[in-house]
Amino acid sequence: MIRTEIRELLRIAIPLASAQVAQSITGFVDTLMMGRLGAEVLAGGGLASITFFTLLNVAAGVVMGVTPLVAEAYGAGYKKRIEQIAHQGLWLSLALAIPSMFFIGQMGDLMQILGQKPITVTLAKSYLDVVLWGLFPALAFATLRNVVSSLSQARAVMVIVIAGTLFNIVGNYVLGFGKFGFPKMGLVGLALASVIALWGMFIALVVYILQDKQLKTYRFFRHLNQLKLLIIWELLILGIPIGVSAALELGLFTIVTYLMGILGTDVLAAHQIVFQTMFVIFMVPLGVSYATTARVGQWIGQQNTEGAKQAGYVSIGIAAGFMTLMGIMLLAFSQQIIGLYVDIRNPENSNVVALATSMLSVAALAHPVDGVQKVTIGALYGLRDTRVSMLLSFPAFWCVGLTSGYVLGFHFGLGGTGLWVGQSIGVATAAGLFIWRFCNLISLRR
Repeated sequence: MIRTEIRELLRIAIPLASAQVAQSITGFVDTLMMGRLGAEVLAGGGLASITFFTLLNVAAGVVMGVTPLVAEAYGAGYKKRIEQIAHQGLWLSLALAIPSMFFIGQMGDLMQILGQKPITVTLAKSYLDVVLWGLFPALAFATLRNVVSSLSQARAVMVIVIAGTLFNIVGNYVLGFGKFGFPKMGLVGLALASVIALWGMFIALVVYILQDKQLKTYRFFRHLNQLKLLIIWELLILGIPIGVSAALELGLFTIVTYLMGILGTDVLAAHQIVFQTMFVIFMVPLGVSYATTARVGQWIGQQNTEGAKQAGYVSIGIAAGFMTLMGIMLLAFSQQIIGLYVDIRNPENSNVVALATSMLSVAALAHPVDGVQKVTIGALYGLRDTRVSMLLSFPAFWCVGLTSGYVLGFHFGLGGTGLWVGQSIGVATAAGLFIWRFCNLISLRR
Protein backbone atom coordinates (compact mmCIF):
# COMPACT_ATOMS: atom_id res chain seq x y z
CA MET A 1 0.00 0.00 0.00
CA ILE A 2 2.85 2.39 0.73
CA ARG A 3 4.39 1.73 -2.71
CA THR A 4 0.99 2.28 -4.33
CA GLU A 5 0.49 5.54 -2.44
CA ILE A 6 3.95 6.78 -3.42
CA ARG A 7 3.21 5.96 -7.06
CA GLU A 8 -0.21 7.67 -7.05
CA LEU A 9 1.12 10.69 -5.18
CA LEU A 10 4.05 11.11 -7.57
CA ARG A 11 1.70 10.76 -10.56
CA ILE A 12 0.10 14.02 -9.45
CA ALA A 13 3.05 15.61 -7.67
CA ILE A 14 5.71 15.33 -10.39
CA PRO A 15 3.72 17.25 -13.05
CA LEU A 16 2.56 19.84 -10.50
CA ALA A 17 6.02 20.29 -8.98
CA SER A 18 7.56 20.47 -12.45
CA ALA A 19 5.00 23.09 -13.45
CA GLN A 20 5.70 25.12 -10.31
CA VAL A 21 9.45 24.94 -10.85
CA ALA A 22 9.06 25.94 -14.49
CA GLN A 23 6.84 28.87 -13.54
CA SER A 24 9.25 30.02 -10.85
CA ILE A 25 12.14 29.88 -13.32
CA THR A 26 10.55 32.91 -14.98
CA GLY A 27 11.16 34.90 -11.80
CA PHE A 28 14.63 33.37 -11.58
CA VAL A 29 15.49 34.45 -15.12
CA ASP A 30 13.92 37.87 -14.47
CA THR A 31 16.24 38.24 -11.48
CA LEU A 32 19.27 37.22 -13.55
CA MET A 33 18.37 39.83 -16.17
CA MET A 34 17.69 42.47 -13.52
CA GLY A 35 21.13 41.79 -12.08
CA ARG A 36 22.70 42.42 -15.50
CA LEU A 37 20.85 45.75 -15.65
CA GLY A 38 22.43 46.90 -12.38
CA ALA A 39 22.09 46.61 -8.58
CA GLU A 40 19.42 49.33 -8.41
CA VAL A 41 17.29 47.57 -11.02
CA LEU A 42 17.79 44.27 -9.18
CA ALA A 43 16.65 45.85 -5.91
CA GLY A 44 13.63 47.68 -7.35
CA GLY A 45 12.56 44.93 -9.73
CA GLY A 46 13.03 42.26 -7.07
CA LEU A 47 10.89 44.20 -4.62
CA ALA A 48 8.15 44.62 -7.23
CA SER A 49 8.29 40.97 -8.23
CA ILE A 50 7.96 39.63 -4.70
CA THR A 51 5.15 42.11 -4.01
CA PHE A 52 3.15 40.99 -7.06
CA PHE A 53 3.66 37.28 -6.54
CA THR A 54 2.83 37.57 -2.84
CA LEU A 55 -0.53 39.15 -3.65
CA LEU A 56 -1.09 36.64 -6.46
CA ASN A 57 -0.39 33.67 -4.21
CA VAL A 58 -2.66 35.01 -1.47
CA ALA A 59 -5.52 35.29 -3.96
CA ALA A 60 -4.61 31.89 -5.43
CA GLY A 61 -4.82 30.50 -1.89
CA VAL A 62 -8.46 31.60 -1.72
CA VAL A 63 -9.36 29.80 -4.97
CA MET A 64 -7.49 26.74 -3.68
CA GLY A 65 -10.68 25.92 -1.80
CA VAL A 66 -11.58 24.31 -5.14
CA THR A 67 -9.05 21.49 -4.59
CA PRO A 68 -10.43 19.66 -1.51
CA LEU A 69 -14.03 20.10 -2.72
CA VAL A 70 -13.33 18.69 -6.19
CA ALA A 71 -11.13 15.91 -4.76
CA GLU A 72 -13.88 14.81 -2.36
CA ALA A 73 -16.52 14.96 -5.09
CA TYR A 74 -14.26 12.95 -7.39
CA GLY A 75 -13.63 10.33 -4.71
CA ALA A 76 -17.38 10.09 -4.09
CA GLY A 77 -18.27 10.06 -7.82
CA TYR A 78 -20.32 13.31 -7.93
CA LYS A 79 -19.68 14.59 -11.47
CA LYS A 80 -22.23 17.42 -11.56
CA ARG A 81 -20.88 18.89 -8.33
CA ILE A 82 -17.37 18.96 -9.84
CA GLU A 83 -18.71 21.01 -12.76
CA GLN A 84 -20.48 23.44 -10.45
CA ILE A 85 -17.40 23.95 -8.28
CA ALA A 86 -15.30 24.73 -11.38
CA HIS A 87 -17.89 27.27 -12.63
CA GLN A 88 -17.99 29.13 -9.35
CA GLY A 89 -14.22 28.98 -8.94
CA LEU A 90 -13.82 30.98 -12.16
CA TRP A 91 -16.31 33.59 -10.94
CA LEU A 92 -14.40 33.80 -7.67
CA SER A 93 -11.14 34.36 -9.62
CA LEU A 94 -12.65 37.37 -11.36
CA ALA A 95 -14.08 38.77 -8.12
CA LEU A 96 -10.66 38.55 -6.46
CA ALA A 97 -8.70 39.92 -9.42
CA ILE A 98 -10.47 43.28 -9.75
CA PRO A 99 -9.77 44.74 -6.26
CA SER A 100 -6.31 43.14 -6.21
CA MET A 101 -5.36 44.92 -9.44
CA PHE A 102 -6.47 48.23 -7.97
CA PHE A 103 -4.40 47.60 -4.84
CA ILE A 104 -1.29 46.73 -6.87
CA GLY A 105 -1.72 49.98 -8.77
CA GLN A 106 -1.40 51.91 -5.48
CA MET A 107 1.68 50.07 -4.22
CA GLY A 108 4.07 52.89 -5.17
CA ASP A 109 2.65 55.19 -2.48
CA LEU A 110 2.77 52.38 0.08
CA MET A 111 6.42 51.64 -0.72
CA GLN A 112 7.32 55.26 -0.02
CA ILE A 113 5.52 55.12 3.32
CA LEU A 114 7.46 51.94 4.17
CA GLY A 115 10.77 53.77 3.77
CA GLN A 116 12.00 52.51 0.41
CA LYS A 117 14.45 54.65 -1.54
CA PRO A 118 12.91 56.87 -4.29
CA ILE A 119 14.80 55.13 -7.12
CA THR A 120 13.66 51.74 -5.82
CA VAL A 121 10.02 52.89 -5.71
CA THR A 122 10.18 54.37 -9.23
CA LEU A 123 11.61 51.17 -10.72
CA ALA A 124 9.24 48.92 -8.79
CA LYS A 125 6.19 50.94 -9.84
CA SER A 126 7.14 50.75 -13.53
CA TYR A 127 7.06 46.94 -13.24
CA LEU A 128 3.86 46.69 -11.17
CA ASP A 129 1.82 49.01 -13.41
CA VAL A 130 2.22 46.52 -16.27
CA VAL A 131 2.29 43.12 -14.56
CA LEU A 132 -1.01 43.70 -12.72
CA TRP A 133 -2.82 42.96 -16.01
CA GLY A 134 -1.71 39.35 -15.71
CA LEU A 135 -3.48 38.81 -12.38
CA PHE A 136 -6.84 37.53 -13.65
CA PRO A 137 -5.45 34.94 -16.10
CA ALA A 138 -3.06 33.76 -13.40
CA LEU A 139 -5.92 33.23 -10.93
CA ALA A 140 -8.18 31.60 -13.51
CA PHE A 141 -5.32 29.30 -14.50
CA ALA A 142 -4.78 28.40 -10.84
CA THR A 143 -8.47 27.52 -10.49
CA LEU A 144 -8.48 25.23 -13.52
CA ARG A 145 -5.14 23.72 -12.45
CA ASN A 146 -6.66 22.86 -9.07
CA VAL A 147 -9.63 21.23 -10.79
CA VAL A 148 -7.68 19.03 -13.22
CA SER A 149 -5.09 18.04 -10.60
CA SER A 150 -7.88 16.97 -8.24
CA LEU A 151 -9.08 14.72 -11.08
CA SER A 152 -5.55 13.23 -11.28
CA GLN A 153 -4.98 14.88 -14.69
CA ALA A 154 -2.00 17.10 -13.89
CA ARG A 155 0.38 16.23 -16.75
CA ALA A 156 -1.06 18.80 -19.17
CA VAL A 157 -0.50 21.55 -16.59
CA MET A 158 3.20 20.74 -16.61
CA VAL A 159 3.46 20.90 -20.41
CA ILE A 160 1.54 24.20 -20.63
CA VAL A 161 3.56 25.87 -17.88
CA ILE A 162 6.88 24.77 -19.37
CA ALA A 163 5.84 26.15 -22.77
CA GLY A 164 4.67 29.39 -21.14
CA THR A 165 7.91 29.68 -19.22
CA LEU A 166 10.05 29.25 -22.33
CA PHE A 167 7.99 31.92 -24.08
CA ASN A 168 8.37 34.22 -21.09
CA ILE A 169 12.13 33.79 -20.98
CA VAL A 170 12.48 34.61 -24.66
CA GLY A 171 10.08 37.54 -24.25
CA ASN A 172 12.08 38.83 -21.29
CA TYR A 173 15.26 38.81 -23.35
CA VAL A 174 13.69 40.39 -26.43
CA LEU A 175 11.66 43.10 -24.68
CA GLY A 176 13.94 43.71 -21.69
CA PHE A 177 17.13 44.16 -23.70
CA GLY A 178 15.67 45.34 -27.02
CA LYS A 179 16.53 42.49 -29.38
CA PHE A 180 15.31 41.71 -32.94
CA GLY A 181 14.23 45.27 -33.60
CA PHE A 182 12.20 45.75 -30.41
CA PRO A 183 12.96 48.76 -28.18
CA LYS A 184 14.89 48.19 -24.95
CA MET A 185 12.14 48.37 -22.29
CA GLY A 186 14.01 47.18 -19.18
CA LEU A 187 11.72 46.26 -16.28
CA VAL A 188 8.62 47.22 -18.26
CA GLY A 189 9.60 44.69 -20.93
CA LEU A 190 10.05 41.94 -18.35
CA ALA A 191 6.61 42.69 -16.93
CA LEU A 192 4.96 42.76 -20.38
CA ALA A 193 6.44 39.39 -21.30
CA SER A 194 5.05 37.93 -18.06
CA VAL A 195 1.55 39.27 -18.79
CA ILE A 196 1.52 37.77 -22.30
CA ALA A 197 2.75 34.42 -20.94
CA LEU A 198 0.08 34.33 -18.18
CA TRP A 199 -2.73 34.94 -20.68
CA GLY A 200 -1.26 32.33 -23.01
CA MET A 201 -1.13 29.64 -20.31
CA PHE A 202 -4.72 30.29 -19.25
CA ILE A 203 -6.02 30.09 -22.82
CA ALA A 204 -3.95 26.96 -23.53
CA LEU A 205 -5.39 25.16 -20.48
CA VAL A 206 -8.95 26.07 -21.51
CA VAL A 207 -8.30 24.68 -25.02
CA TYR A 208 -6.81 21.49 -23.56
CA ILE A 209 -9.80 20.91 -21.28
CA LEU A 210 -12.17 21.34 -24.23
CA GLN A 211 -10.19 18.83 -26.32
CA ASP A 212 -9.15 16.15 -23.81
CA LYS A 213 -11.14 12.93 -24.12
CA GLN A 214 -11.81 12.60 -20.38
CA LEU A 215 -11.99 16.25 -19.30
CA LYS A 216 -14.37 17.39 -22.05
CA THR A 217 -17.03 15.10 -20.56
CA TYR A 218 -17.13 17.61 -17.71
CA ARG A 219 -19.03 20.70 -18.87
CA PHE A 220 -16.79 23.21 -17.15
CA PHE A 221 -17.64 26.12 -19.44
CA ARG A 222 -21.39 25.68 -19.87
CA HIS A 223 -23.78 27.86 -17.89
CA LEU A 224 -20.92 30.12 -16.77
CA ASN A 225 -23.46 32.91 -16.41
CA GLN A 226 -25.11 31.08 -13.51
CA LEU A 227 -23.94 32.18 -10.07
CA LYS A 228 -24.44 29.68 -7.26
CA LEU A 229 -23.85 31.67 -4.12
CA LEU A 230 -23.97 28.65 -1.81
CA ILE A 231 -21.03 27.03 -3.61
CA ILE A 232 -19.11 30.33 -3.69
CA TRP A 233 -19.76 30.64 0.03
CA GLU A 234 -18.46 27.09 0.54
CA LEU A 235 -15.35 27.95 -1.47
CA LEU A 236 -14.81 31.07 0.61
CA ILE A 237 -15.23 29.21 3.91
CA LEU A 238 -12.40 26.90 2.87
CA GLY A 239 -10.41 29.30 0.72
CA ILE A 240 -10.24 32.45 2.85
CA PRO A 241 -8.31 30.70 5.65
CA ILE A 242 -5.98 29.22 3.02
CA GLY A 243 -5.47 32.68 1.56
CA VAL A 244 -4.88 34.17 5.00
CA SER A 245 -2.39 31.38 5.78
CA ALA A 246 -0.58 32.17 2.52
CA ALA A 247 -0.64 35.88 3.45
CA LEU A 248 0.85 35.13 6.86
CA GLU A 249 3.62 32.98 5.39
CA LEU A 250 4.38 35.05 2.30
CA GLY A 251 3.73 38.25 4.23
CA LEU A 252 6.58 37.30 6.55
CA PHE A 253 8.97 37.03 3.60
CA THR A 254 7.59 40.21 2.02
CA ILE A 255 7.97 42.27 5.20
CA VAL A 256 11.46 40.86 5.63
CA THR A 257 12.23 42.02 2.07
CA TYR A 258 11.07 45.54 2.92
CA LEU A 259 13.20 45.46 6.08
CA MET A 260 16.15 44.43 3.92
CA GLY A 261 15.51 47.53 1.81
CA ILE A 262 15.80 49.70 4.92
CA LEU A 263 19.23 48.15 5.57
CA GLY A 264 20.46 49.27 2.15
CA THR A 265 20.59 48.44 -1.56
CA ASP A 266 23.38 45.87 -1.19
CA VAL A 267 21.48 44.00 1.53
CA LEU A 268 18.31 44.02 -0.55
CA ALA A 269 20.15 42.81 -3.66
CA ALA A 270 21.83 39.99 -1.67
CA HIS A 271 18.49 39.00 -0.17
CA GLN A 272 16.90 38.93 -3.62
CA ILE A 273 19.60 36.51 -4.81
CA VAL A 274 18.99 34.12 -1.90
CA PHE A 275 15.22 34.48 -1.93
CA GLN A 276 14.91 33.81 -5.65
CA THR A 277 17.09 30.70 -5.33
CA MET A 278 15.01 29.43 -2.42
CA PHE A 279 11.82 30.26 -4.28
CA VAL A 280 12.71 28.00 -7.23
CA ILE A 281 13.59 25.05 -4.98
CA PHE A 282 10.54 25.62 -2.77
CA MET A 283 8.28 25.02 -5.77
CA VAL A 284 8.91 21.27 -5.47
CA PRO A 285 7.39 20.87 -1.97
CA LEU A 286 4.68 23.34 -3.02
CA GLY A 287 3.74 21.07 -5.93
CA VAL A 288 3.87 18.05 -3.59
CA SER A 289 1.61 20.00 -1.20
CA TYR A 290 -1.01 20.49 -3.93
CA ALA A 291 -0.84 16.77 -4.73
CA THR A 292 -1.13 15.94 -1.02
CA THR A 293 -4.32 18.01 -0.71
CA ALA A 294 -5.79 16.13 -3.68
CA ARG A 295 -4.76 12.66 -2.43
CA VAL A 296 -5.94 13.22 1.15
CA GLY A 297 -9.20 14.71 -0.16
CA GLN A 298 -9.79 11.74 -2.44
CA TRP A 299 -9.32 9.32 0.47
CA ILE A 300 -11.68 11.36 2.66
CA GLY A 301 -14.25 11.28 -0.15
CA GLN A 302 -14.01 7.47 0.05
CA GLN A 303 -14.34 7.59 3.87
CA ASN A 304 -10.87 6.04 4.24
CA THR A 305 -9.03 7.68 7.14
CA GLU A 306 -6.12 5.24 7.04
CA GLY A 307 -5.50 6.08 3.39
CA ALA A 308 -5.55 9.80 4.20
CA LYS A 309 -3.07 9.27 7.03
CA GLN A 310 -0.72 7.30 4.82
CA ALA A 311 -0.93 9.91 2.03
CA GLY A 312 0.02 12.63 4.51
CA TYR A 313 2.99 10.80 6.00
CA VAL A 314 4.34 9.66 2.63
CA SER A 315 4.22 13.25 1.36
CA ILE A 316 5.99 14.62 4.44
CA GLY A 317 8.77 12.03 4.06
CA ILE A 318 9.29 12.82 0.38
CA ALA A 319 9.45 16.58 1.04
CA ALA A 320 11.88 16.21 3.94
CA GLY A 321 14.23 13.99 1.94
CA PHE A 322 14.26 16.20 -1.13
CA MET A 323 14.79 19.44 0.77
CA THR A 324 17.61 17.94 2.84
CA LEU A 325 19.39 17.00 -0.37
CA MET A 326 18.86 20.51 -1.77
CA GLY A 327 20.21 22.08 1.43
CA ILE A 328 23.41 20.08 1.10
CA MET A 329 23.78 21.13 -2.53
CA LEU A 330 23.33 24.80 -1.65
CA LEU A 331 26.03 24.66 1.00
CA ALA A 332 28.42 22.88 -1.34
CA PHE A 333 27.95 25.21 -4.33
CA SER A 334 27.07 28.56 -2.75
CA GLN A 335 29.63 30.62 -4.71
CA GLN A 336 28.59 29.12 -8.04
CA ILE A 337 24.94 29.89 -7.30
CA ILE A 338 25.63 33.50 -6.35
CA GLY A 339 27.79 33.81 -9.47
CA LEU A 340 24.71 33.17 -11.61
CA TYR A 341 23.30 36.53 -10.51
CA VAL A 342 26.34 38.79 -10.19
CA ASP A 343 29.99 38.74 -11.20
CA ILE A 344 31.65 37.51 -8.01
CA ARG A 345 35.10 38.56 -9.33
CA ASN A 346 34.05 42.19 -9.67
CA PRO A 347 35.23 44.12 -6.56
CA GLU A 348 32.14 46.32 -6.76
CA ASN A 349 30.00 43.26 -5.93
CA SER A 350 32.13 42.02 -3.01
CA ASN A 351 29.75 43.28 -0.32
CA VAL A 352 26.70 41.76 -2.06
CA VAL A 353 28.53 38.43 -2.45
CA ALA A 354 29.56 38.32 1.22
CA LEU A 355 26.04 39.13 2.41
CA ALA A 356 24.45 36.62 0.04
CA THR A 357 26.85 33.86 1.15
CA SER A 358 25.89 34.31 4.79
CA MET A 359 22.15 34.43 4.07
CA LEU A 360 22.33 31.40 1.75
CA SER A 361 23.95 29.28 4.48
CA VAL A 362 21.07 30.02 6.87
CA ALA A 363 18.45 29.35 4.21
CA ALA A 364 20.06 26.02 3.26
CA LEU A 365 19.97 24.76 6.85
CA ALA A 366 16.28 25.69 7.12
CA HIS A 367 15.31 23.92 3.90
CA PRO A 368 14.07 20.59 5.36
CA VAL A 369 11.64 22.15 7.85
CA ASP A 370 10.38 24.54 5.17
CA GLY A 371 9.42 21.62 2.95
CA VAL A 372 7.80 19.74 5.82
CA GLN A 373 5.63 22.67 6.92
CA LYS A 374 4.34 23.29 3.37
CA VAL A 375 3.43 19.65 2.66
CA THR A 376 1.86 19.15 6.10
CA ILE A 377 -0.43 22.13 5.68
CA GLY A 378 -1.42 20.65 2.31
CA ALA A 379 -2.48 17.48 4.13
CA LEU A 380 -4.51 19.59 6.56
CA TYR A 381 -6.28 21.26 3.63
CA GLY A 382 -7.19 17.82 2.31
CA LEU A 383 -8.93 17.22 5.65
CA ARG A 384 -10.75 20.56 5.18
CA ASP A 385 -8.87 21.89 8.21
CA THR A 386 -8.19 25.41 7.01
CA ARG A 387 -9.25 27.67 9.89
CA VAL A 388 -7.18 26.11 12.68
CA SER A 389 -4.12 25.85 10.43
CA MET A 390 -4.59 29.55 9.68
CA LEU A 391 -4.68 30.34 13.39
CA LEU A 392 -1.50 28.31 13.93
CA SER A 393 0.25 30.22 11.11
CA PHE A 394 0.01 33.58 12.84
CA PRO A 395 2.04 32.85 16.00
CA ALA A 396 4.56 30.78 14.03
CA PHE A 397 5.34 33.20 11.23
CA TRP A 398 4.68 36.57 12.83
CA CYS A 399 5.03 36.26 16.60
CA VAL A 400 8.04 33.95 16.42
CA GLY A 401 9.50 34.46 12.93
CA LEU A 402 9.15 38.20 12.34
CA THR A 403 9.83 39.22 15.95
CA SER A 404 12.97 37.12 16.32
CA GLY A 405 14.21 38.23 12.89
CA TYR A 406 13.72 41.90 13.71
CA VAL A 407 15.46 41.56 17.07
CA LEU A 408 18.41 39.64 15.60
CA GLY A 409 18.70 41.86 12.54
CA PHE A 410 18.32 45.32 14.08
CA HIS A 411 19.03 45.03 17.82
CA PHE A 412 21.80 42.43 17.72
CA GLY A 413 23.38 43.92 14.61
CA LEU A 414 23.16 40.77 12.47
CA GLY A 415 21.49 42.67 9.63
CA GLY A 416 20.11 40.63 6.73
CA THR A 417 21.50 37.37 8.11
CA GLY A 418 19.63 37.93 11.38
CA LEU A 419 16.39 38.47 9.47
CA TRP A 420 16.93 35.16 7.65
CA VAL A 421 17.62 33.35 10.94
CA GLY A 422 14.42 34.74 12.43
CA GLN A 423 12.16 33.78 9.54
CA SER A 424 13.73 30.30 9.54
CA ILE A 425 12.86 29.92 13.23
CA GLY A 426 9.28 30.87 12.33
CA VAL A 427 9.14 28.26 9.58
CA ALA A 428 10.43 25.55 11.94
CA THR A 429 7.79 26.50 14.51
CA ALA A 430 5.08 26.24 11.85
CA ALA A 431 6.30 22.78 10.82
CA GLY A 432 6.03 21.50 14.39
CA LEU A 433 2.54 22.95 14.91
CA PHE A 434 1.18 21.60 11.61
CA ILE A 435 2.49 18.08 12.24
CA TRP A 436 0.93 18.13 15.72
CA ARG A 437 -2.41 19.23 14.25
CA PHE A 438 -2.39 16.58 11.50
CA CYS A 439 -1.63 13.77 13.95
CA ASN A 440 -4.44 14.93 16.26
CA LEU A 441 -7.02 15.15 13.48
CA ILE A 442 -6.18 11.73 12.08
CA SER A 443 -6.42 10.11 15.52
CA LEU A 444 -9.83 11.75 16.10
CA ARG A 445 -11.23 10.42 12.81
CA ARG A 446 -10.51 6.79 13.68
